[in-house]
Amino acid sequence: MSETIQTTPEELVGRGNKEGANLFRQWFQDLSSPAVQESGGAYVFVMGSLNEILKSFDFPVVFPEINSLQTAVRRVAPGFLNIAEDYGYSPDICGYVKADVAMQLQGGKHPMGTIPKPKIAVLTNACNTYIKWAEIWERMYDIPIFTVDIPGTRAEGTQTWQGDPGFELDKKYVVEQLKELITLCEKVSGQKFDIDKLREVLEFSNGMARGWKTVLELNKSRPALFNALTDGTIFLGMANGFRGTKVGSDYFTRLAEEMEFKSANGIGTLTEEQFRLFFVGVPCYPIFRRFNEFFTDWGGVFVHSTYLWFASGGSNLGFEYNLEDPIDSLAEGLLISVRDAMDSMFHHQTATVELADSFHIDGVVYHPIKSCRTVSTGLADGRRHLMKHNKNLATLFLESDMMDQRVVTEAQMKNRVDAFFEGLISRRQTAKAS
Repeated sequence: MSETIQTTPEELVGRGNKEGANLFRQWFQDLSSPAVQESGGAYVFVMGSLNEILKSFDFPVVFPEINSLQTAVRRVAPGFLNIAEDYGYSPDICGYVKADVAMQLQGGKHPMGTIPKPKIAVLTNACNTYIKWAEIWERMYDIPIFTVDIPGTRAEGTQTWQGDPGFELDKKYVVEQLKELITLCEKVSGQKFDIDKLREVLEFSNGMARGWKTVLELNKSRPALFNALTDGTIFLGMANGFRGTKVGSDYFTRLAEEMEFKSANGIGTLTEEQFRLFFVGVPCYPIFRRFNEFFTDWGGVFVHSTYLWFASGGSNLGFEYNLEDPIDSLAEGLLISVRDAMDSMFHHQTATVELADSFHIDGVVYHPIKSCRTVSTGLADGRRHLMKHNKNLATLFLESDMMDQRVVTEAQMKNRVDAFFEGLISRRQTAKAS
């Protein structure tokens, strides 16, 4: 009989952040090996990464979006952006693209390691920039790129599910594309497709999905167990980089264990939680820590965000693959998850209204950014929708960027955040007096 290892509360609380940060650093270091060997990797994006198929062919998987945001978090993005702009890229296009281009021009140089060149690029139509971005690699390296066309929601409120004739036709369309991708992967990798290996990868993804969904649901607890902006970014790194691996599955099982313990014992991420907030958009990475402090200094904590939906490629839904029919089930999961990721960008207002009560939300922060029109377009309309349908929620509209320090006005942002919290306090005082 194996001996049970007891974990103390001191070891359990904060374990997910520590393990996630260490594993994420190791993930970057592991990418340096194929870079040195010049064996290449598979370039993918977070909304529909097809990690499961690529890992079944043993491709090292590279996420250019994650590479780029890390340059901003580590405050070296300006140098990368300048290189790309000097090369000819406009200041007003996606900062992620420009940082990646600069990295390619510098032979994969990155603050967390050396990134291998692409051997193949796989993407979905979840973001229009994905398609043009992949074409850059095609021109640079003469590699094959494969775009999976995911039928999106035709209009708000028209979502279809398993069993619906329209859904089944969409799924069949995706299945045929996955078969084409498998054929291409066989050609590029020189390996024969192994469906049992795919089943193993899918099983690990199932474990991750169960844990991830549990973690998100547990943040309904009061006080909040984790900050969706800061802690959530660590979790997202794990959800993408380690998807389809035993390490990733085990990590989210352990993370759920930590959050269950914190919930049972009333342990929050803040010493004194005053306000519970929902975040819409992409974080302000150039001043990532300080941006969060604007809110935590007032006792505000982000309990959820649309970012945790679309930046996890919809894996937040907890969808589990049927291992008996892996290709069909993978297509179904891809259709559901990528469509949900797109909906969280384009139809976020409905979900925000629905979550307000269950997550005990006091206010919603909208963060449109210069670099990403896909995420930012329509946020003002979404805010108006929310204010019309839930007058009890305070809202804040902050404009900056996810990469470009030149358009981040820290003092102005802080003034607006302070005014937002002063308004929240006034609301509470008025409510108590009435």
